[in-house]
Amino acid sequence: MKFNIPSKQLFNNLSVLGRVVQSKNTISILDNFLFTLEGDHITVMASDQETTMTARMEVFDAEGEGAFAVNVKNLLELLKELADQPVTFSVVDELFVITLDYLNGQSNFIGIDGAQFPQKDEPKGEVTKMQLPVDEVRKGIESTIFAVGTEEIRRIMMGIYWDIKPELITFVASDTHKLVRYRNEKLQPGVETSFILPTKPAALLGNILAKSEGEIGITIDDKSATFENEMFSLTCRFINGRYPNYESVIPKSNPYEMLVDRQLMLNAVRRVSVFASVGGLVKLDLKEAEVKINTQDVDFSTWAEEVIPCDYKGQDMVIGFNDAKVIEILNNMQCDMVKLTLSDPSRAGVFVPEKNEEGEDLLILLMPMMI
Repeated sequence: MKFNIPSKQLFNNLSVLGRVVQSKNTISILDNFLFTLEGDHITVMASDQETTMTARMEVFDAEGEGAFAVNVKNLLELLKELADQPVTFSVVDELFVITLDYLNGQSNFIGIDGAQFPQKDEPKGEVTKMQLPVDEVRKGIESTIFAVGTEEIRRIMMGIYWDIKPELITFVASDTHKLVRYRNEKLQPGVETSFILPTKPAALLGNILAKSEGEIGITIDDKSATFENEMFSLTCRFINGRYPNYESVIPKSNPYEMLVDRQLMLNAVRRVSVFASVGGLVKLDLKEAEVKINTQDVDFSTWAEEVIPCDYKGQDMVIGFNDAKVIEILNNMQCDMVKLTLSDPSRAGVFVPEKNEEGEDLLILLMPMMI
């Protein structure tokens, strides 16, 4: 086998695939990329058994066909140090001795028979297919992934829940302290289903979509989903289980409202959080035309306080939140003005943009801390 490919293109695509590979694999072959040469195209696969990603690239001066596996770390480190130039792969059939030729140099290493590499599972059960706009799917992932849970004991929360209806898709994520619900009516799949996309493939998919245009094809079966565009394919298994009823925890009536400049509040909370105690309690003292934001650490006799203007409608109230979570929420909202609705200091606060984009509905719930 032999083929030629630009080093920069290969490195960029392999860098994306490399994020699938775990640092420690129970099966040693998974420490490798699988290269499959067919005609004038090469398909490269990486897998950790739960998630499999492939990239398809055009090659030049191709000779022969077949499959071989190459160590991920060695190949990436070599390509990283090469200037953009053509590189030629030559593979000795059966022995899998690989020679990589480039300007002013050559590398030689031993590959592995590609037949040893685990293959993707075939779809099982009922299969659902849809084509969705790349930009809108990306928004759904970016709007929710920061709120995904990280505790193994609540594995069901360690992913983004896709609640798919014929006329819209709702993306939901929660770590039990905060919850994000993002609805998008510009996504109209025409089918009804649901699944929980684990955090790792969700992040990989978001990275792919950020560099893509047009539409992405999605194929859903009983246990997994495959996301495909012209260059990449990502297949991942779902998190098994029933996602909690997210609508039931969202307050139906929060009568008090604060409208505030998002960036102004974000900067203020960042500054005062420097002096917060362990646990990160930040207090919001709400009055008609201003909100006093303060933190303190009794153990070290430090405190900080800032007052910023706001438009608050309701009775005066002091409520406490975790500073890091407030910063995270405000940092992941894209609006100029944010509205915080409340009922009392012991119940969840709800952050929403003053104005949602047409066809979109973003809501972020945050549980308070005891003052």
